[in-house]
Amino acid sequence: MTGSDAAPPYQLLIKQLLLTPLAHAPTQEIVYRDLVRYDYRTFRDRIGRLASGLAALGVGFGDTVAVMDWDSHRYLECFFGVPMMGAVLQTVNVRLNPEQILYTLNHAGPKVLLVNSEFFSIVDEIKDRLETVEAFVLISDDPVDDARAPVAFATDYEKMISSSSADYEFAEFDENTRATTFYTTGTTGLPKGVYFTHRQLVLHTMADLATFGTSA
Repeated sequence: MTGSDAAPPYQLLIKQLLLTPLAHAPTQEIVYRDLVRYDYRTFRDRIGRLASGLAALGVGFGDTVAVMDWDSHRYLECFFGVPMMGAVLQTVNVRLNPEQILYTLNHAGPKVLLVNSEFFSIVDEIKDRLETVEAFVLISDDPVDDARAPVAFATDYEKMISSSSADYEFAEFDENTRATTFYTTGTTGLPKGVYFTHRQLVLHTMADLATFGTSA
């Protein structure tokens, strides 16, 4: 087919990776330490709530959202929810020193920064030199004394999830849209930024599935 009769191309977007587990393994569990356990239905619900909460903070298509957290269920939610909005997820390299972290944040230009309370000391050192961050979101596995907070947080991650709508409509867009960005360790000069598109991440995931799926 040609012209107006041609079918639109199928876009390889991160949101398509949720179709199989939701259809065939909706009760499969996601586990974070001994703290959190939920299934894929809840996972999809929380992704929608995350997107709604970030949108309320002003995040839109093409904006960057930075995350300073450990490898948690929240990180997994951000890896889906942020790119699925058409925004870019910056996974902050917390192994860098504060000055390098400041450089990467100002270079990537996030509008919102999600911060685990364990990184308060870093944020306290760089907060006055952040050029683009308009809102901070608190992340913590334990209650946090507000007096310890180095910045005024717009909200807490779990409060944002619980108070936001799960019915966020994730739009279709070009699969070559930037999805994530990350910075190298800067062994030669300043840290270097790299990024992945939706298409690259989906194809990488499919390659992993093919590899592990053929193993006993």
